[in-house]
Amino acid sequence: MSDPFIRSGLKPEEIPADFVVDQRFEAYSAADHETWSKLHRRQAELLRGRVCDEFFEGLTALGIAADGIPDFRAMNRVLKPATGWEIVAVPGLVPDRVFFTHLAERRFPAGFWIRRPEEFDYIEEPDIFHDVFGHVPLLMNPAYADFVAAYGAAGLRAQTPEDLARLARLYWYSVEFGLIETEAGLRIFGAGIASSPGETIFALESASPNRIGFDTVRVMRTRYRIDDYQQSYFVMPGFRAMPALDEASVEAAMAQARDRADIDPEIVLPRDRVFQRGDGSHHDSTKIAS
Repeated sequence: MSDPFIRSGLKPEEIPADFVVDQRFEAYSAADHETWSKLHRRQAELLRGRVCDEFFEGLTALGIAADGIPDFRAMNRVLKPATGWEIVAVPGLVPDRVFFTHLAERRFPAGFWIRRPEEFDYIEEPDIFHDVFGHVPLLMNPAYADFVAAYGAAGLRAQTPEDLARLARLYWYSVEFGLIETEAGLRIFGAGIASSPGETIFALESASPNRIGFDTVRVMRTRYRIDDYQQSYFVMPGFRAMPALDEASVEAAMAQARDRADIDPEIVLPRDRVFQRGDGSHHDSTKIAS
């Protein structure tokens, strides 16, 4: 088991097959709530004018506030009637099939542990702040909620590691690191950006990364960075125009992706709809530094 499982205070034999455990809300310390409060205040301020309006609407509706770690039970009383989703507590990252099953059945598995104060700016695995503050607000949006559930069903249908990798790219460049077009300009909707101070600024304002119109096949073919900010971000045209993930649509896109070579994350293709062609300055500087 990885460190988050140890932090949860649960022994491996106490983890059920679906990895769902009690949040144990009453066990959070005052220091835990204070860490949440500091993270929330800092990130909410940074996101104003940078994240899509639907994100803040979800935060407000679900009571995800700066006064302390939210209780999953209270959020579910609002979320379940709105879009059929509920939040379930898990002690850390879960196996792929468990993850896909939860999503397909409209359960979002959220880590319930919170980072230590010395990890305030960076953690290796997602904690409750990333999962709840970053992901959960947009589950109040019906189009987004349907997209994530359909993604879970697509994951359950995948037959090979290569197809799972292509699906992972689809999730990475949308749910985790997606941008979206709005009347006010490009805005953040991906949770990996929305929960990261540095990437909030970088994704929207840096000259370094590419910003490219979202295309399902293109995204399925595009590798991504796990060790740094992204070299390319993909831009959804709007929540109502999110790509179809029914079985026929996913298989058609997957067939095209299988027949074509993978694409390095910094590449811009001639047929891309380009919002910004990045100058690569950030990643060039990190190469020099290393």
